[in-house]
Amino acid sequence: MIRQFELVERVRAYDPTASEDMLNRAYVFAMKAHGSQTRASGDPYFSHPLEVAGILTSYKLDADTIVTALLHDTIEDTEVSHDDISEQFGPNVARLVDGVTKLTRIEFQSDQAKQAENFRKFVLAMSEDIRVLLVKLADRLHNMRTLHFIKNPDKRLRIAAETMDIYAPLAERIGMQEMKQELEDLSFAEINPDARQSILKRLNFLRSKGGDLVDRIILELGRVLSENGIEAEISGREKSPFSVWKKMQKNDVGFEQLSDIMAFRIIVADVDTCYQTLGIAHSAYPVVPGRFKDYLSTPKPNGYRSLHTGVFGPERQRIELQIRTEEMHQIAEHGVAAHWNYKQGGPTAEGPQYRWLRELLDILEQASGPEEFLEHTKLEMFQDQVFCFTPRGDLINLPHGATPVDFAYAVHSEVGDRCVGAKINGRMMPLRTQLRNGDQVEVITSKAQTPSPTWERFVVTGKARSRIRRFVRLQERDEYEKLGRSILSRAFREEGYELSDKALGEVLTVFQQPSAEDLCAQVGAGHVTGRAVVEAVYPGLKKKDNDENIVSLAQARKRQPKGPADIDPDAVSIKGLIPGMALHMASCCHPLPGDRIVGIVTTGKGINVHTIDCEALETYADAPERWIDLAWDLQDAVPDTHVGRVMIRVLNAPGSLGDLSTVIAKNSGNISNLKIAQRSEDFFDMVIDIEVRDVKHLTDIIAALRVTPSINSVERARG
Repeated sequence: MIRQFELVERVRAYDPTASEDMLNRAYVFAMKAHGSQTRASGDPYFSHPLEVAGILTSYKLDADTIVTALLHDTIEDTEVSHDDISEQFGPNVARLVDGVTKLTRIEFQSDQAKQAENFRKFVLAMSEDIRVLLVKLADRLHNMRTLHFIKNPDKRLRIAAETMDIYAPLAERIGMQEMKQELEDLSFAEINPDARQSILKRLNFLRSKGGDLVDRIILELGRVLSENGIEAEISGREKSPFSVWKKMQKNDVGFEQLSDIMAFRIIVADVDTCYQTLGIAHSAYPVVPGRFKDYLSTPKPNGYRSLHTGVFGPERQRIELQIRTEEMHQIAEHGVAAHWNYKQGGPTAEGPQYRWLRELLDILEQASGPEEFLEHTKLEMFQDQVFCFTPRGDLINLPHGATPVDFAYAVHSEVGDRCVGAKINGRMMPLRTQLRNGDQVEVITSKAQTPSPTWERFVVTGKARSRIRRFVRLQERDEYEKLGRSILSRAFREEGYELSDKALGEVLTVFQQPSAEDLCAQVGAGHVTGRAVVEAVYPGLKKKDNDENIVSLAQARKRQPKGPADIDPDAVSIKGLIPGMALHMASCCHPLPGDRIVGIVTTGKGINVHTIDCEALETYADAPERWIDLAWDLQDAVPDTHVGRVMIRVLNAPGSLGDLSTVIAKNSGNISNLKIAQRSEDFFDMVIDIEVRDVKHLTDIIAALRVTPSINSVERARG
């Protein structure tokens, strides 16, 4: 355990202006507050905050941060209050301690919402002052170093999983590579001890077999560089067990197939010398293809800068070289702590490494709840990066697998919302195209465009997904309200009354809704029936007997309108409703404009639209309250695409498929899906989905297909 004077001397060694008195007072204050408390190891509890403070001194952090480390558990675990700390050490330290205190219970629990809410507080606290995160990381590092003292194996595993999932990526995000690697390795030892031991045995075997191989490679590299006039400091190391394991998992290879398990760091004077050293290395040794990465011209989001290359180096060993300056090395190991300037009176200026933090806050605003925020945040943090450029040359970093939609949202939320297309390296490409390193992306926007619910299927960034989900939530609410109002209007007219907000206002308490709009939305979503609302407004209405209520399927089909001229004035128009939100086109019958249709109200999902002759309607024959008359609004509807399904028997001969697709294309149809249902020596049976405007358009295509010589039969398919 560090003694009091040792801690003070450490801080004063790198910061002579630090208040010795405040450090001494904090030491005594924390020791008295924790009193006789002990840890799982049996050590006095005070040893923990002291070790955390010691870890932070190695990063040369300011006195306020060291004091915060000493006091970080006092509010949570002792009788000390926020006011006590503010009075003794000032409001700044009190604010930092309070920020860390909010984060002390971020654990995987059965109550997922609680964990998510705590993580939300975490992000808010560290956005106000990044030092909160630094103290928390040091706190977690010491807890992981002493994890083996906890007797409960489930608790150890939970803490290790949380460290791997949340804290190690956070350490990487602020560039603290050294801490990140130790957190990962300590977690790995708990999560998969057998794998770690196996890798360590293999590494020990290679070490014994190769003798002083690392030293011999360092000598050889030093000789080659010195002959070319380069002064450099060279160090070598084996990759950590977790790093080796991750590479084995990612590439799906065994240990024997990994030959670049050694990395050598070459530290030189300046940037020009970095590139010069790279040229010398590539001239002296064969290069491993695809292993060169230039993080000097395109730094990582956390500020990391270095040249990486793979070569078949001395003694024909496949090795990785990292070439950087001393300043770059400090930033690589210590991240944000390497260029700290709090002691000058204020936090560091916001740099590129904080962009991800701003994006987390943006996600926080869009998410519907803490759980969704946690989901999107994990998406944001835990993926490899690709670097893309705007047409002006601005660098945008994105997770691996990102698409132009992710890129658009990374540029600006409004750009993402209005995205209609994208040019990648000057070529128009689909929005679901995965971006690669170095791609130049130009986003094409339209003021009329809104986010599409289908985008959520392929976007990978948390920001894009949260924004799309927010739009869908708001849109669904509007859709349900519009649909519910139509249903209620019809239900009221059937009883000879007119719908009014005043009437709905009288029964809001009955249905526990705050407004008439909310009640309409509940009706549209299928949680409340239109009939129930009418009876609540007019309780004197005599309910029809169940026998009278039940309408036979044949009768229901008979009363459906035959065409546009025969549209029931009480039928609910589906114009303006977006498929996939309040309205769902049934996949069993694929209704098209012009078909006679009926709606089935599904609780929580709105309405499923079926054709009147759909066999699936038999299921709902005894539930008349779920049926609703629907009508296409064909008068001034904007042409839209719908999917019509056909069953085709085509001759098994060369060119038959070409004839089929040509006929469909000539008739302005578009094949969206094709499935071979059955094949024989003479014929193929195919199920084809065709994008058409309406039922007449599909009928025209079917007629054209029937006269094609290579096609034996064509029928509209159901299901």
